[in-house]
Amino acid sequence: MNNTEKEKKCWVCDHAISPFMSFGDMPIANNFLNKEDFKDEYFFEMEPAFCENCKSFQLINQPEPEKMFHDNYAFFSGTSVLMDKHFKKFSESVLQYIDQDSFVVEIGSNDGIMLKNFAEREIKHLGIEPSANVAAVAKERGINTLVSFFNKELAEQIVKENGKAKAFIAANVMCHIPYINSIVEGIDTLIDEDGIVIFEDPYLGDVIEKTTYDQIYDEHTFLFSAHSVKNLFGKYNMELIDIEHQETHGGSMRYYLSRKNTRPINKRVEEVFLKENQLGLTNHLTFVQFKDNCERYRNNLLEILKDIKKEGKSIAGYAATSKSTTITNYCGINTDLIDCIYDTTPLKHGKFSPGTHIPIVPHEEFKDNYPDYALLFGYNHSKEIFAKEKEFEEKGGKWIIYVPEIRVLG
Repeated sequence: MNNTEKEKKCWVCDHAISPFMSFGDMPIANNFLNKEDFKDEYFFEMEPAFCENCKSFQLINQPEPEKMFHDNYAFFSGTSVLMDKHFKKFSESVLQYIDQDSFVVEIGSNDGIMLKNFAEREIKHLGIEPSANVAAVAKERGINTLVSFFNKELAEQIVKENGKAKAFIAANVMCHIPYINSIVEGIDTLIDEDGIVIFEDPYLGDVIEKTTYDQIYDEHTFLFSAHSVKNLFGKYNMELIDIEHQETHGGSMRYYLSRKNTRPINKRVEEVFLKENQLGLTNHLTFVQFKDNCERYRNNLLEILKDIKKEGKSIAGYAATSKSTTITNYCGINTDLIDCIYDTTPLKHGKFSPGTHIPIVPHEEFKDNYPDYALLFGYNHSKEIFAKEKEFEEKGGKWIIYVPEIRVLG
């Protein structure tokens, strides 16, 4: 889904935009490959831009949705204990706004990790999930799931068959969708007059503060801020009524929205607006500085890895995440620097990382062949990982961390 050279327009407001940097040619972040697939691997130029008009941080180009979300999608939310707990708490936030007779709709419902909390309470629900393999897992768990992409037309069909929804929810999904206006039109069609919209995504403020440029990859068309969410939903007569920062994914924000003048607005909303102004999230110059920071982080990480290799030490990656695709490709990290990446997802085992073609090895083999250093790609799960891998450090292993700063632990 590319803007042409003549038509580089904002996905939200159609305002003319231009990229402030390029990450170069990038593969599909979750497209873990067999060797025979290398020759046909898809790449696109990953260029972020900032829209001065609606304050949206976005990718100018994004692959077609079918290239990213399909029958072999390699991300299952339910594999993390911490995420399971997180989504249980998320569901409890939703329950404050609905009752037993409500209808809840979630888009990007994945393997049902969130909606199971409503199913267990026998609350009417529907998950919209475009990746058939993870949707099948949800269905096996008794979660009502439709394999589809969400838009206004689908919303009309859902209302016709089920009535209006009291709550529309999403987690790490809204940022994936370039045709975002169609999504919000669908939400407007779907929710009741006193309905609630609650979604969370990786937060632009954290990315700028911590230089977590690995949050930028093909699936993340947008990195939202409170300002950009306000401007997007304001077009459809909705407003922010509350906002809560989350620790997930290296820093996320949960947004609560309703139709204008139907609910009180929490003072946190204005506090976040003020902080964003202080961070410069509405100023184009902030993103020019971000480009410089990205280049500095890349150079520093490469210097550390190369110095370790010169010492004759071994390095392996830990957790083959979507974010690791940006790090390895932007930094040029391949098998010259790390031997393999250990991961818990069976679907990835025996395959190779997108673009850089680093072998993905079952996590169970990590203990059989501890490297001298482990580059932690799954840093957003660091507490869970460190607790599980105490023996690695006890045997002299060291972690290489690059968020919020590059350092070696152990």
